[in-house]
Formats: sequence, structure tokens, C-alpha cells
Amino acid sequence: MRKRAFIFAAIFVLCLSFSLAQEKSPRIIAIKGAKIIPVVGEDIEEGIILIKEGKIDDVGKAVTIPADAQVIEAKGLFAYPGMIDSFSFLGLQEITAVRATVDSSETGRFNPQVRAVEALRPDSMHIPVARANGITAAVVIPTGGLISGQAGLIRLAGWTPDEMVVKNSVAMHIQFPSISRFRGREAQPREETSKQVEELRELLKKARSYQKIKEVAQKNTLLPLPEFDETLEFLIPVVNGQLPVIISVQADNDIKTAIKFAKDEKLRAILFGVTEGWKVAEEIKNSGIPVVFGSLYAMPSKWDDGYDAIYRNPGVLAKAGVKFAFSSSSASLAKDLPYHAAKAAAFGLDRREALKGVTIYPAQIFGVDEMMGSLEKGKKANIVLADGDILELRTNIKHVFIEGKDTKLSSIYEELLEKFKKRY
Repeated sequence: MRKRAFIFAAIFVLCLSFSLAQEKSPRIIAIKGAKIIPVVGEDIEEGIILIKEGKIDDVGKAVTIPADAQVIEAKGLFAYPGMIDSFSFLGLQEITAVRATVDSSETGRFNPQVRAVEALRPDSMHIPVARANGITAAVVIPTGGLISGQAGLIRLAGWTPDEMVVKNSVAMHIQFPSISRFRGREAQPREETSKQVEELRELLKKARSYQKIKEVAQKNTLLPLPEFDETLEFLIPVVNGQLPVIISVQADNDIKTAIKFAKDEKLRAILFGVTEGWKVAEEIKNSGIPVVFGSLYAMPSKWDDGYDAIYRNPGVLAKAGVKFAFSSSSASLAKDLPYHAAKAAAFGLDRREALKGVTIYPAQIFGVDEMMGSLEKGKKANIVLADGDILELRTNIKHVFIEGKDTKLSSIYEELLEKFKKRY
């Protein structure tokens, strides 16, 4: 018995020593020969990217490769930063027609305490599908009610929710009441809409008062703290301007109302959807508010706007000087994120700008551009190696690195392909 215990102890010590040695001497990966598309700065022909401890240690044409580095020969390939889906339900929805597999919506009208990442399912079959198409991060969004809850940023790799979460909270989602006619019908009576907007204003006013009472009580211990209010507590970062709000809005008049609302309430806003943004491009530009486009697979907002209005929208806003990002607005179709950008490019958006709309621009909009969104020294090694333009449907993804780890590209699509190859 003692002999067996001694053997187990010896094995444990050896494993621990090996683990510590691995931590002290991390493996270095060198991607060599690819055309590097950093999205900021000039492209680098046949460049080298060094990956160390999950980050880009160096990038350029004249980079020295350490003798002990694992070298990936990538001549003929293109190196891109991993794409970011700016409004997604990855890990929150599996089969939308089966209610038990959908955890993106909360009951109740005001839910600022809800965090989307708490409902995350790392085993979702949609995650590896999206990852295999070059998407390495996503902003996952809660829905339902007027204040839906907190959107979180996740990496598309990890066994547990904790391993996947990059930031628990990057924005608060507000589904703004609609007052405009949309696709030939009025969303709801104008009086009801005005009432809901006033409800939002009143709630934010209460949050500011709640915060002031807390601050005064903390400075003067003789004064009582206010009774804890979960809703108001989680709105404090919003009214402070620490946490931006994603305001879902579509029609032109609604966009103008949302801009005024954000200005009056001194909110750090991000507009989502903005299907008719092209009609009020100057107003959006003057507000300084960035936008996240919804799915470009949607129908035109009004039939007389033309079939291509939704495709032209990004180009018009970009020309006006509006900061923008693309999204899949989906879980099952998250894999199609690059094709939304490509469609906008086909209808007038500069192609380089389209690429930025799925890489550096979303990182800037959500305040994580110091860690991802481009291929620069010191950033997380989220790198995609492809055999062509990453926005093209015919392009094949060869490698996807997430924080320096070469992730598997297999998915349910490959399994089904192999299954039906054997059909006969």
C-alpha cells in the first residue's frame, strides 16, 4: 500500500514539474510566408507572425524565428485577424423552433441584471461551424422587454462558459419602442410608444437618484443606504457612461428619436439594425454614434425603397463617416458573417472598409481593440489562414488560431458530408 502511494506521489511530482517547465518555456509558433493582412497599416508580402503565450509576439517581413519555434509554412495563404460577430446568439440558441433550446430571451420588461453569458452553451453545434469560417469572437445578446440585459464578448473556443468569456459585459441592450411605419404597418400606437419612452427616461432618472443617495450615504455613515434595488443597481454603469447601450432601432424617424434620447440621457450609445440609416446618414454622423448592421439577408424595410436599399445602406453610412460593424444577428447563420460584409462591398462599400467592419471596427466599438481586431504586436493571437479573400464564398479556411491555439475546423457540416458520401 505504501509502495503504491509512493509511486502515485512520484508521478504527481513529475507531472507538476513538467507542467511548471512548460509554463516557464512556452512554445513559440511561427507562421511563415503568408501574405499578412493586418487591416491597420500596409499588407505584408510573405511575412512572419510569431505567437508566444497566446499573443502576437512579433509581426513583419524581417522577423527572426527562434530555433525552438514550431514553424507553419503558409506560403500562398493569407493571414487575417479573426472576425468578430457584433450581434449574435451563438451559444444561446440551438434550434429556434424548439423553445427548450433557446435561452436568448428573458421574461419581464426591465432586465438590466441579466447577463447573456450566464446562459452560454459551449457545446452548441453552431460554434464550431462559425469558427471554421474564420469567426473567432462574438458579442452575444439577450433579448426581450425594453431593457433586455447585458451583452457579453466570447471567444469561440473553450470547454466551459468561463473559458469562453472574454468580457462578461460590453453593453446593455435596449429594444427601443418603434413609432414609425415599417414595411407598410405601424409597429404600435404612437401613444403607447411615447409612454414606453417616458418609462425608460423615468427608470434612468431613478437610477441616477439611487446612485446619488448611495454616494451620500457612503460618505456619511450616519445616513442610511437606500433599500437595495437590483434593477437600479445594474443601471448605474449605464447612467455613469461606463457601460454603452445597444439601442435596437430600424426606421429613419425612430433612429432620430433614439439619437435624441441618447443625447438627452447622456448615454454612450451604439445603434443596432438601422435598416433605414441611409435616409438619416448625416444625423447619425453628427451624433458620433457608431452602428452595428443587422442581417443583410433581411427584406427591404419599405418596398418602394428598392430591393437593394439594405445592401446599399452600409456604403452610404461609411461615406458619411459613420463607424460601423457587421453582424449575423443569428446563431445558425453566424458562419455567414463575412458574406454580409461582402454583399455590402458589392453594393458600394469599399472592400477594405468591409473587412474592417468584421475585424477592427467591432473591436473599437466595443472597447476591446487593445486586445483583438487586427494583427499587431501584443494583441491576442486570433489569426485566420485562408487560401484567398476571406470575404469570398469560394475561399477555404486552412487554420484558425484563437489566442495562439490552432483550433479544430471540424463541425457537424463535415460529419454530415462524410455521412452522405457513404449513402450509396
